[in-house]
Amino acid sequence: MNIKQAGIQIANTVRAYLEKDEYGRCLIPQHKQRPVCLMGPPGIGKTEIMSQVASQLGIGLLSYSMTHHTRQSALGLPVIKQKVYDGVSYDISEYTMSEIIAAVYDLMERSGVRNGILFLDEVNCISETLTPVMLQFLQYKVFGGHRLPEGWVVVTAGNPPEYNSSVREFDIVTWDRLKRIDVEPDIKVWKEYARASDLHGAVVTYLDIKPQNFYLIESTPKGKSFVTARGWDDLSRMLNVCEKLGISADKELIGQYIRHERIAEDFAVYLELYEKYRSDYRISAILDGENDKDILDRAKAAKFDERYSLLGLMLDTVSREAGEVNTEDTDLMAVRSVLLPLKDSEDIPSDIREHIALLENQISDLRAAGSLSESNEASILYRGSVLKKCLSASGEGFEGVKRCFGEYTAAFDIRRKETGRHMDNMFRFCEAAFGEGQELLVLVTELAANPVTARFITCYGCEEYYRHDKSLMFYERRLEILHELEGLE
Repeated sequence: MNIKQAGIQIANTVRAYLEKDEYGRCLIPQHKQRPVCLMGPPGIGKTEIMSQVASQLGIGLLSYSMTHHTRQSALGLPVIKQKVYDGVSYDISEYTMSEIIAAVYDLMERSGVRNGILFLDEVNCISETLTPVMLQFLQYKVFGGHRLPEGWVVVTAGNPPEYNSSVREFDIVTWDRLKRIDVEPDIKVWKEYARASDLHGAVVTYLDIKPQNFYLIESTPKGKSFVTARGWDDLSRMLNVCEKLGISADKELIGQYIRHERIAEDFAVYLELYEKYRSDYRISAILDGENDKDILDRAKAAKFDERYSLLGLMLDTVSREAGEVNTEDTDLMAVRSVLLPLKDSEDIPSDIREHIALLENQISDLRAAGSLSESNEASILYRGSVLKKCLSASGEGFEGVKRCFGEYTAAFDIRRKETGRHMDNMFRFCEAAFGEGQELLVLVTELAANPVTARFITCYGCEEYYRHDKSLMFYERRLEILHELEGLE
């Protein structure tokens, strides 16, 4: 299955393991809770999906790479103690608390979160001396006599032996104690993540054109040559920052993330063309409705790769704007729900300060629990900044707060309308440049498949999208009818 399906399986498993009866007992006792084991090639998002699941469920997350552990750090250090049995004193071995179990308790103390996921990565790369200890833990959730706190679910991950020479094959006894989920790379799922995470447009369009270069591991005389989903993700984030700083991204930088010489060189060439198209086509002017004749003529004469890159540049800009509008809308509605009850407050400044403190504590708690996502943190910080601005206007009473918040909503409304115009102008340009060709089908399909733009269109509408979507539906139905008639003949 793909990593998105695996995430759903993990979330459902955690919910099932945490479900309790009327007496507060887990419906599935802890010793019967099989740890999940994600098995799949490196760099496909196994670690990332754990953060998403923990954030989604509002529980803690503690991650460990088992290759860093010895028998002593996992089990604890032996301590000689005296015990008396039937009047006779004996020296026995006990163990100090395992570093892993202690870390779980530390997280619970810091965050106040009682439920969570203990994620043990590279679990099939442990040393031979640690194997019996790990086997006992997987079944009984105990390290050296210290049990994993109830309410914590064990998820492990590992790579198949063809990807890692350090892998130790698990036997049937071990597999019979695990809930195995095999995961494979899936570019369609990754593209959903890329759109939602605002990854660089050049990466997304390049992989649209050459999906065979998304994930590849090859053996060469120089060693392993590879490109992974993680590599594209990390490169994309670096490209976004380089663009902001005005730093040129050359082949050497690309090769630090894409460890496959041919693909790194190919993408470097494409990136250079992508940046040239951005400059030559004046994307911002197109979206503002300035249909320059020379640009239209060039688009009409362009080959497939250039046209696809042009579409990618426009979609990238529109998608980013739509995402910002969607997020700001949600955040402003959350702030509004805080401010509205203040109309009857006797001490508006104190009430606003209290809500600001709650947001600051929320960030601290989520960070301590290991479940603070980038998007969640950004939203909380933005809401806090709006409340602080409203606090500065609270000296004028509720009317001052209302006026201040109104400035935010007015600016938001301008951005929302501008994004809608950009989306309409994108369609108008493509219609003028390409007619009713496949480019319009690409636009409609991408806008519908992208959860960010799909939400924007659902909430705020897009006249040109609806018009072309309707015409394409008629066109597709016409093809179906013709196909049915051919079958009858």
